Amino acid sequence: MKIIYLDNNATTRIAEEVVEEMIPYLTEYYGNASSMHRFGGQIRHKIDRSRQQVADLLGCNADEIIFTSGGTESDNAAIRGVLECRNQKLHIVTTRVEHPAIRGTCRQLQKQGHYLTELPVDNFGRLDMDELSKAITDDTAMVSVMYANNETGVVFPIEEIARIVKNKGCVFHTDAVQAAGKIPINLNKLPADLLSISGHKLHGPKGVGVLYIRRGTHLNPLITGGHQEWGRRAGTENVPAIIGLGKACELAQKNMYEENNRVKEMRDRLENVLTERCPDNRINGDRQSRLPNTTNISFEYIEGEAILLMLDRLGIAASSGSACTSGSLEPSHVLRAMGVPFTAVHGSIRFSLSRYNTDEEIDYVIRELPGMVERLREISPFTKTAERSTR
Repeated sequence: MKIIYLDNNATTRIAEEVVEEMIPYLTEYYGNASSMHRFGGQIRHKIDRSRQQVADLLGCNADEIIFTSGGTESDNAAIRGVLECRNQKLHIVTTRVEHPAIRGTCRQLQKQGHYLTELPVDNFGRLDMDELSKAITDDTAMVSVMYANNETGVVFPIEEIARIVKNKGCVFHTDAVQAAGKIPINLNKLPADLLSISGHKLHGPKGVGVLYIRRGTHLNPLITGGHQEWGRRAGTENVPAIIGLGKACELAQKNMYEENNRVKEMRDRLENVLTERCPDNRINGDRQSRLPNTTNISFEYIEGEAILLMLDRLGIAASSGSACTSGSLEPSHVLRAMGVPFTAVHGSIRFSLSRYNTDEEIDYVIRELPGMVERLREISPFTKTAERSTR
């Protein structure tokens, strides 16, 4: 069965060019990059090249890039590292719609004695800038706000947020895992102190990520015990993955135009036709400011998991939210924070596309999904309840 993969915010297909770049460093050039001999030294040169490729995508200096095991480690390193350096300040500001890597870390730190403010969002998933400014106090150590939401695709006004935070004298971190490679990022203009990305979200390998640390930003390393990454992240480098990530960043920069045009056109067509053919639906999130590949649609009065199972039987892979919370029976914390009604929050499906998707695949989903929604509503107890309440 051919798989139609529309869950690219969970992970992406690794690009063939990335695999080709990695293979020699899994087989022929297997030395340790920290070794003094030439066999290891030639690998160090390749790591430096990958670091520059990442820096070129993000618009920063290569020596501000630290390689990690992924976005979750980068987020933890940023938050915990800053708080250890600023141990006289106990307050953290974030939002109610962050990825579990931020949300879970901040809540754990709250149990350990830190103070936590989780800013609300409106019905479109947008932040109130005045509330952000008022939330920052003299005791605030740092602010962490995601660049783009993984469930709805909503893109936050990150430059404005960063300016507010910096004017208050705080450290600012942004989780850009979903944004990197999909929309332009220029850290020479964006006054963020710390930024996280992950390789497997932009057609690179799993198990590798980046923490950008602006020059002059102080934080204690999360992982100690070695001199790697200038002492800011110990451990033998995952050379093949780092090289793959560098190539993926190079390709992302090259394909950014396609991401923001052809992919967006497919997303819009999928969204428009489904909302036209499936009554009682709603688009979750700010349609004017979001990632070009993402749509989150609620089909009222049915369970999203039932839709996903039926789609899966036809070889269509989609999602009901974050892959890091799959298996949970709780409705999305993002949609709840946005005030999505009970009749819709359980029936929400996220479609996230990539440059590897085709118009033919979108046609197939459009052809099959409306009938599924109709059949599920015919047997749904939620539909019957809604009918009784309107009589």
